[in-house]
Amino acid sequence: MSKICFFDIKDKELWRYTFEMKGNRFAIKEQKEFPLTHAYDLPADAASENMKTTYVGLPVTSLNFRVLDLPFSDKERIREVLPFELDGMVLGGSEAVIFDAVIVGRTDNAYQVLAVYIEKHRLRAILEKLNLVGIDPACITSLELKNALKGFALSNLVPPVSIPNEERIALAIEEIRNPTINLRRNEFAYTRDAETTRKSLKMTAVLVAMIILVLAANILFRIVTSKQEIILLRNEIRKSYLELFPEEKNIMNELHQLKSHLKELKSREGVFIGIKPLNVLSELAQIEREDGRFHEVTIENEKLTFRGEAGSLSAVQQLQGKLKKHFQDVSISDSKVSVQGRTLFTITAKEREM
Repeated sequence: MSKICFFDIKDKELWRYTFEMKGNRFAIKEQKEFPLTHAYDLPADAASENMKTTYVGLPVTSLNFRVLDLPFSDKERIREVLPFELDGMVLGGSEAVIFDAVIVGRTDNAYQVLAVYIEKHRLRAILEKLNLVGIDPACITSLELKNALKGFALSNLVPPVSIPNEERIALAIEEIRNPTINLRRNEFAYTRDAETTRKSLKMTAVLVAMIILVLAANILFRIVTSKQEIILLRNEIRKSYLELFPEEKNIMNELHQLKSHLKELKSREGVFIGIKPLNVLSELAQIEREDGRFHEVTIENEKLTFRGEAGSLSAVQQLQGKLKKHFQDVSISDSKVSVQGRTLFTITAKEREM
């Protein structure tokens, strides 16, 4: 079972709180203490197995604070103006720090904002030490700050801050649900999940292109009767295959090997929302295109975009009419004549409702 770990950093020790989700409730499964130096040198066993997501809480001694009065309470607007407000208050200017903000009070015509910041070089060193033992936190916050905000006063942020472990565990759960601050911003932003998704989408796009290539090849094989033309077509398929999968050296049967990629694509079909790509491609395979061909098919939410070329505008209009038999809201959104005299087109449509 995947776990959520909160690493609570204190001045001389590190506590790891391990939680599991039970419905909408967090259940504490383990709490473990590790010795910690002032340089944040973590023991190799600080990371836990099967960690799905990690959070880190810093002590208030690692953070800096400024109290400002601003005429608005929107968090994004506050973050936009904070660099200008902090420039004259912070050594090295706002470019030298990473910051976040919390609204701590209100007067008749202004909001009292607590700016929380840490030097970039210090945050970078902390993240490097965490990464050495396999910890890449999605959020960097502070349990001691969370506790101080219950009845805010600057004196609550003056160390030493003593909070019983039972209360720190409860605060950790609150921070997992709704972090008070998150110092993983700008160049320190958490990107692991986004990078994983990007790679998955890239592979899916490649496999979609391969399916289109297979369908086009099958249609051409039915039309071509000349042995020489078939040989040329096979060479083109192999060339295209090698361009998309240059790492594959042992190619015995392109179509057979493409089927294995198609099987992988089916397992990733859930990446697309609303429209099933295989259904769309199956519909396209049934359309006689004669002098027209598709170069690109884009599937985005419920919208389909077909880009290609035909011998004339009339041929494009004929292709539009054929698409209307399989899709709805089919329209020609763009057409122009290429240097070669062919008509380049863009047709948009929606999948027909069942």
